[in-house]
Amino acid sequence: MVVRLQNTIRDYAWGSRTAIPELTGVEPDGRPQAEMWMGAHEGAPSVLPSGASLYDVVSAGPADVLGSETAERFDGRFPFLAKLLAAGQPLSIQAHPSREQAIDGYARDEAAGIPRDAGERNYKDAWPKPEILIALGPFDALVGFRPLEATVALLDALAPVGFEELTDLLRDGKLRDAFTQIMSSDRDSIRPLVAALADAIDRYAGEAFALERESLLRLCTDFPDDPGVLAALLLNRVRLERFEAVYLPAGNVHAYLHGLGFEVMANSDNVLRGGLTSKHVDVPELVSVVDFEPLTAPVLTASPLGDGISSYETGCEYYAVHRVDLDDDERTVAGEGPRIVCCVAGTVEVDAGLDAGGTESAVMLSAGQSAFAAGPEGPCNLRGSGTAFVVSAR
Repeated sequence: MVVRLQNTIRDYAWGSRTAIPELTGVEPDGRPQAEMWMGAHEGAPSVLPSGASLYDVVSAGPADVLGSETAERFDGRFPFLAKLLAAGQPLSIQAHPSREQAIDGYARDEAAGIPRDAGERNYKDAWPKPEILIALGPFDALVGFRPLEATVALLDALAPVGFEELTDLLRDGKLRDAFTQIMSSDRDSIRPLVAALADAIDRYAGEAFALERESLLRLCTDFPDDPGVLAALLLNRVRLERFEAVYLPAGNVHAYLHGLGFEVMANSDNVLRGGLTSKHVDVPELVSVVDFEPLTAPVLTASPLGDGISSYETGCEYYAVHRVDLDDDERTVAGEGPRIVCCVAGTVEVDAGLDAGGTESAVMLSAGQSAFAAGPEGPCNLRGSGTAFVVSAR
């Protein structure tokens, strides 16, 4: 049986005021709409037609909802969280912990007696947060460390005053030292460097690094005394086209800049921030989880499986993501454990075969709407004209 989900929209300050309303065909209310959460995270669980939250239903009977194998594999916790993410302004420079780091950090925060909803708490739960962001239109982001030679070439081209020490550290391969030094700087020492960077970009007459210059200049204007502006110098600047993606495993430093995307992650809200934010920043903790290996190929494309079905291959153990493109036809998508189907274009009808009474139960979805199929249900059948993402445990 498939049921429609009622989902919470989070109104974080960086959210777009128009992107999600335009997708869903709802009149904007003037407030930022940053993320629509789909799943069973305790912070904002989806609600079932019965009125019960998906989190409560999973907690009451994990095997019935997740399937016995998935419930055992993930200790009774719903394994993933899906979102529509709409960035109108840059998100923070951030990274997420590995499973081991999350367990350790959560235990430390619990022992210290920090309330789980406290702003200064680093670890909200004991789970990692590997995530994939799939663009639903042009989407700008900073993703992973750029190869050092490319960053040195950028700095040499712009030649900002006062950046000689940073450039020398990068020439010597000391990325960790460079990042730590930047993120540990106070705002008074950062302010003149940001001003010098903005001046260098204004003076640059070349044609190279157009995307980098565009984003850096905006960050210099919006965050004139923030270390995150200089950290952005070290990261790959990407512009995703529709249905291109970035996959962010543990330790990957990133910041989404602008655009609308479909995001899937392990069922966690653990974020360690370092800049471009007014929220809690813990530089030593952030540095302790960062992976300093440069990312040479940040953009991920889907692998066609045939018949309008594509797979985003990440190797992540917490979820699998398929895209289904329908042109007045029908497709069946196999998957294990609980599944969430989110329509992002057109209209899509979803069913999972016959229910316990032998009746087929189907849900019609328009853009921005989602449905849930429990783990013991059969494969999801999709029909109609449009595009939907199917997220499963694997």
